[in-house]
Amino acid sequence: MKKLCIITTRASSIDNWIKPFLPLYHKENVAVTVVAGMTEDDKAALLADYPYVTAYNVDMPRGADLLGTLRSIPALYRIFKRGKFDMLQYSTPNASFYSAIAGRLARVPVRLYCQWGMVFAAQTGVKRAIFKTIEKITCRLSTHVQPDSFGNLKFCRARGFYNEKKSAVIWNGSAKGVDLKKFDITKKEQWRREIRVQYGIADSDRVLGFVGRLGRDKGCNELFAAFRALAKDDPSLKLLFVGPIEKEDTIEDIDYFRAENRIIKTGRVGDVQRYLAAMDLFILPSYREGFGMSVVEAEAMGVPVIVTDIPGPTDGMLRDKTGKVIPVRDSGAIIESVTALLADSAQLRQMSAAGARFAADNFDSKIFAQKLLDNRKQLLGMEANAAQRAMRVAP
Repeated sequence: MKKLCIITTRASSIDNWIKPFLPLYHKENVAVTVVAGMTEDDKAALLADYPYVTAYNVDMPRGADLLGTLRSIPALYRIFKRGKFDMLQYSTPNASFYSAIAGRLARVPVRLYCQWGMVFAAQTGVKRAIFKTIEKITCRLSTHVQPDSFGNLKFCRARGFYNEKKSAVIWNGSAKGVDLKKFDITKKEQWRREIRVQYGIADSDRVLGFVGRLGRDKGCNELFAAFRALAKDDPSLKLLFVGPIEKEDTIEDIDYFRAENRIIKTGRVGDVQRYLAAMDLFILPSYREGFGMSVVEAEAMGVPVIVTDIPGPTDGMLRDKTGKVIPVRDSGAIIESVTALLADSAQLRQMSAAGARFAADNFDSKIFAQKLLDNRKQLLGMEANAAQRAMRVAP
């Protein structure tokens, strides 16, 4: 039996990025250990659904935390050394940095860094230099690196973070693909009506949408500035903000965000597909992303998208066919794109249909899961044929 250890900073990442693949590993007789900063309740919930998994809690503080680093690396080292794993898989910035160091010290033969976002890309000055150095160390201590977009793959190769032999993207990118059974476009009209009734949104209202956490790096300052300007001239406009309210201190006009009743704040939801269905346009004005899965999920629900010109989101859409690409940190570009698209109903319909086709053809989670499993079997040395199939993941 091969032994795989999956590490992530927070338990909240387990549901979205780890759980979908646990049954596949179990079926292939791979013993999986999950390590994250988790409570006893988190651990109990995981083991209740997946009793064949081993779980450990290791507190891995976010940000530049020297004391946290000094605690986390030895804790991970002890788990890796005792577990005698064939392979480590780590994602999220701090967990990856700590695991790359501890895994190298413990001499785990395969250390896979799932590069799903780079903190330094949105930083400036000293912070950028520090986080860029951390990113390079993580890449160099890993035996394999898998960014979840071709844009970030090219970006990092060009800057010497890793070479072609060491790096690849699974299929067309993303961390898991889109579940077309969950994001069922045939239910779009039903979900659209339900969500609009729930939040008091008239059928004639135009709804801009955002999915993600509140924060500067997500482009929320530009989004709110654009919405304020647009809403002055259009009383029918609403902004559906789907996601957790955090990092409020990074928002320039947080009082406006809190007080504006046309910004509908849902908090974190488990059925994001229903909320996407209620939107007329989806906007992700982020400064950095690994991939930006919400872009493909919006397209799967037939919602045209507006994304910033960064690696990740631009890999998950077709320029001028499923949506628009705008400059980073440019609220004026958001205003211009929203105004143009809402004024052209024929183009919106074309983008809606094109986006649904694009998502279904290129990001089906069932196909993605098989591609990922083939790759993991190759890395674990489980099957000769898996190596041949996995070669297709390399660009």
